[in-house]
Amino acid sequence: MHGEYKVPEGKLVVVDLDVRDDRLADVRVSGDFFLEPDDALDVLDQALAGVPRDASVGSLTRVLDDALTRAQDEGRVAGPVAMVGFDTRAVAVAVHRALGLSTAWADHEFTLLDPGVVPPAVHAALDQVLTEELAAGRRGPTLRFWEWEEPAVVIGSFQSLANEVDAEAAARYGVTVVRRISGGGAMFMEAGNCITFSLVVPPSLVDGMSFEDSYTFLNQWVLGALADVGVQATTTGLNDISSPAGKLAGSAQKRLTSGGGAVLHHVTMSYDIDADKMLEVLRIGREKLSDKGTRSANKRVDPVRSQTRLPREQVIDAFVAHFRARYRTVDGELRPAELERARELVATKFSDPAWTARVP
Repeated sequence: MHGEYKVPEGKLVVVDLDVRDDRLADVRVSGDFFLEPDDALDVLDQALAGVPRDASVGSLTRVLDDALTRAQDEGRVAGPVAMVGFDTRAVAVAVHRALGLSTAWADHEFTLLDPGVVPPAVHAALDQVLTEELAAGRRGPTLRFWEWEEPAVVIGSFQSLANEVDAEAAARYGVTVVRRISGGGAMFMEAGNCITFSLVVPPSLVDGMSFEDSYTFLNQWVLGALADVGVQATTTGLNDISSPAGKLAGSAQKRLTSGGGAVLHHVTMSYDIDADKMLEVLRIGREKLSDKGTRSANKRVDPVRSQTRLPREQVIDAFVAHFRARYRTVDGELRPAELERARELVATKFSDPAWTARVP
């Protein structure tokens, strides 16, 4: 059995193994990582031998950590162990991939959905519907870019409505407030002012990863797509994407554990924000700005337009082309039942003041 795991912004970890009597056997760890001293590699191999095949990534990580600590304490390795470009959790994930418990991007076929121009509330509802459909086994992984016309503020599931939105300014500009199912911060959305996509994947794709690591992992292709349009970007903080000129995007997730489980990961990227209007509608607190090391919200978000000099549609086309080049992707359509369910949720949840003000 063979498994590979590329550490985000790190090195490749490869594990080959057999299974006998439901336990790991003949485990061989390899890769293009750096490890000192050399004999620590034997410790990793030997530590995994005999471990139950259904051990979790967390359990495997602890087994490896304990084995390295004992080897150092007992003098079986010369000096402290240095793992560069990988860690014991990366080895554990590679083991899970070898066993088929974790999956890689190449194990999946993604459906690109284009529902057309629909209100932000419908997009928020589609996030819930498509995530539930994957968890129920009725859908595979999907990628969907948002298109909308109505101005809106889409707030995170746990944000305070009053603390985040100036109701008077929102009414003055005709801005609708929509609460989404994922956490994270508020999104100020006017037609054409940002690029937003929703990616729905099975939990096996991020098996064993912390929430922090999963953000970096699921955003790796976004960094590649940005490079294609001339923007050098990196992941920053917990869930942001930034260029040397400033913040470009924020990510948010929602995870379902029902059925087979599902992960919703979406990103909103500023393209051409009216910063003055945004500052009137959103209440961006000093505490949040201080955490970013800035004094003005105008400087927090650096629009993609200013760095690419490309029309928004061309940037989105480049993102889609990059995703297709990296992963197996087919075009698809929303099923009538999915769209009907989304519209039902708009009426009963996403346009309901009780949901919008669930955190007043």
